[in-house]
Amino acid sequence: MTTVLTAPGELTVAGNYAIDPERSAAAFRVQLGALVLSMAGLLFVMYPALRPFSDESSLQGAAAFGSTAWLAAHMLAMVAFILTGFGVFALHLSLQDTPAERVSFWALIVGWMGIGLTLPFYGGEAFGLHAIGQRALADQSPALVSMAGDVRSGAGLVMFLTGLLLLAVGAILTAIAVWKSGLLARWSGIPFAIGFATYIPQFFGSQPLRVGHGLLVMMGCLLLAAGLWRRATGGLSASLSCNPGSHVTVRASDSPGRGVRNSA
Repeated sequence: MTTVLTAPGELTVAGNYAIDPERSAAAFRVQLGALVLSMAGLLFVMYPALRPFSDESSLQGAAAFGSTAWLAAHMLAMVAFILTGFGVFALHLSLQDTPAERVSFWALIVGWMGIGLTLPFYGGEAFGLHAIGQRALADQSPALVSMAGDVRSGAGLVMFLTGLLLLAVGAILTAIAVWKSGLLARWSGIPFAIGFATYIPQFFGSQPLRVGHGLLVMMGCLLLAAGLWRRATGGLSASLSCNPGSHVTVRASDSPGRGVRNSA
């Protein structure tokens, strides 16, 4: 292979390799999805670990609601759900043109619907209860804390439970898609499915149990992320195709993904 500087800002590599920019870009997107899915897993642990737990019918509950930790923990949970949606999208990209493509598509759609229906309740928990807690502390009124029940009930609760059920279905479909694809370890989607399928029951547990559940979800996210990263790395390698007698020209001024020209 020979490298020749043909013009200012232009580098030509003559030899046996040409770059497929489309495959390279797709592999990069999958790698990015693996990274954000890993971040989501970490945030699912940080949420219950940072969230204050107390008697929510007294001023202790008001102090918990009104704390910075309460607000930060629930915001981290919301970001975790959003990043999970991006991660499942990366999985769908990775499984295109495989027997699991259709299942992964429905896993993506159902999962996104679940995330969309879940997030408004977390917004009420984060911002609504935070405001109630601060007001109750300012007035020294435990009665105001009872308004938390109003925030957590009604149509908002129905949306929330529906969203979590859809998330569970989406996670199970994700595990099925991983199993059918044959490209990732068949079992690697199972912890992810179990984690989201048990999301509703874990709300009735104590803080240690909920942190443990967060660790389960994190393990599921990390296993999928590791498989996606390995597959994406293989895709980047495959984007370098053999083409004897060709040369590749790279211009420093070109934009990313368009800075490679292959000519025979």
